[in-house]
Amino acid sequence: MGCDQMDMDRRQFFRVSGAGLVGSSLVALGFSPMAALAETRNFKLSRTTETRNTCPYCSVGCGIIMYSLGDKAKNVTADIVHIEGDPDHPVNRGTLCPKGAGLLDFVHSPNRLKHPEIREPGSTEWKRVSWDEAMSRLAKMMKADRDANFIAKNAAGQTVNRWLSTGMLCASASSNESGYITHKAMRSMGMLVFDNQARV
Repeated sequence: MGCDQMDMDRRQFFRVSGAGLVGSSLVALGFSPMAALAETRNFKLSRTTETRNTCPYCSVGCGIIMYSLGDKAKNVTADIVHIEGDPDHPVNRGTLCPKGAGLLDFVHSPNRLKHPEIREPGSTEWKRVSWDEAMSRLAKMMKADRDANFIAKNAAGQTVNRWLSTGMLCASASSNESGYITHKAMRSMGMLVFDNQARV
């Protein structure tokens, strides 16, 4: 055998040496390498539950599939173990941008905000409140602002029913139906400053 056929680089040497060491160790312990190599692995998503959702980041509204793993007991929260693009979604057809592809890190981040918080006027600290308190506070503040700033008639005496001091920016990931209801609810209160994330 010529010298040119015996030459190998460092990486090939470690690969051959490592394979030989592993194989001889397994045989010495009574394991057959062929049986171990022939064994099939379980698919990591085989026992998970599929849930379709929408990516929360931008105005594109890509579809995602979240895979959660748990024992499906009534009061047990399942753990999300994998997120991927939804191939049946008409917007992204299974693809995701880098931010969407990193959604699993976002879900499991220790900095993720999971509860409503408020910062009182003049305070530098955020205080956690319940969802009921947050919604009640929001409704009271909106009513107080509308009562103080509602314009029923303009300078010419024409009925306008405008509320210009409060606005709303809606999420574009909502469905057409929820967007329509939100638009009707805000417009029925006289709110004119109304926009959607998809247009921004």
